[in-house]
Amino acid sequence: MDDDKPVIEQMTDAVSSAATTTAEAAKAVVKKVRKAAKKVAKKVSPKKKKTAKKAAKKSAKQTRKAARKKAGKKKKKAKKSKR
Repeated sequence: MDDDKPVIEQMTDAVSSAATTTAEAAKAVVKKVRKAAKKVAKKVSPKKKKTAKKAAKKSAKQTRKAARKKAGKKKKKAKKSKR
């Protein structure tokens, strides 16, 4: 301890530096936890983009099938009978 500074001032400096160090450590931990949480969320959450693509493909397929059915069901003209 310095004899030049009063004891109260030395204690305040020590406590404030400890608080600063603790705050910095807490920030570092929070960053790590957030990063880990993002990784877990990516693995756990369902992949929405692929399911949307699949749904779009399926609906397009159904519309193509319906169009084919309509095209195939054209009414045939009645043939004139020969006399």
